[in-house]
Amino acid sequence: MLEAGEKGTAREQYRNARKAAQLMVEIIRKGYELIIVHGNGPQVGNILLQMEAAANTIPAFPLDVCDAMTEGSMGYMLERAILNELRKRSIDKEVATVLTQVVVDREDPAFQKPTKPIGPFYNAFRAGQLRRENRWQMVEDSGRGFRRVVPSPLPIDIIPKRAIRSLVEKGIVVIAAGGGGIPVFINSSGLVEGVEAVIDKDHASALIAREAKADLFIILTGVDRVWENFGRENARPVARMDVETARRMLDEGQFPPGSMGPKIVAALDYIHGGGRQVLITSAEKLKQALAGRSGTLIVRGRAGHDKRGKA
Repeated sequence: MLEAGEKGTAREQYRNARKAAQLMVEIIRKGYELIIVHGNGPQVGNILLQMEAAANTIPAFPLDVCDAMTEGSMGYMLERAILNELRKRSIDKEVATVLTQVVVDREDPAFQKPTKPIGPFYNAFRAGQLRRENRWQMVEDSGRGFRRVVPSPLPIDIIPKRAIRSLVEKGIVVIAAGGGGIPVFINSSGLVEGVEAVIDKDHASALIAREAKADLFIILTGVDRVWENFGRENARPVARMDVETARRMLDEGQFPPGSMGPKIVAALDYIHGGGRQVLITSAEKLKQALAGRSGTLIVRGRAGHDKRGKA
């Protein structure tokens, strides 16, 4: 939704939403029902910048509310773009954005060691002020100033998972868990509470794919295929691998934690949870990948690439 060098205007984001809609409709034309999960990092960052600029005028919102704001705004832009693309092609389908709460464990070790930087850079004085007033954890970032860090716990449940499954089974295109969803936990009274954290969208997507019993889990990334020995002279693209091979390569350090690693882990979680196959590719090569001419397919065993189902 935001490309390098863009400011983040609504016009820019809607233009990018139209490009994404063209890709999403290609999946629908293949016969799949569709659930879409998008990122929201730059958009939440912009909201946090706006709140800091107006800190002396308007009370700031907590991070979970900022996540909800971007789920709504980005969902609207994607929903409108996809609906218009469907109408251009005379495809009679509805599109719905579902505000999605994603449950985490309050005892997750990530809460003891926050590592995910968010929001603007602050000078030392302002960072100290925020640390005292809000009890934020702040870290210095490569000499550029101080940033807030928050936990990144693993998702364990989806709210409302039955509604998402029901919508997609009725043939409605669903946009859910934007940015990994709104982090919440279940308190000692069994009630839902928001928590300030960031959920990895690949892990949230894998959980939704399992809950919806999706036939195909697609992960769009910056490369056309997964590579073995990436960046080395003996590097080679991998067109297809089973879960045992993927696990072995992950254990060998082939997939770094800051890039392909979380995507492979999410793929394995989805398949071990009952999923069938995962397709990893770039947005530019999605159409070719759906036809088997690009991308990396991760499968449970020797099963082929189904042509219909839920993606």
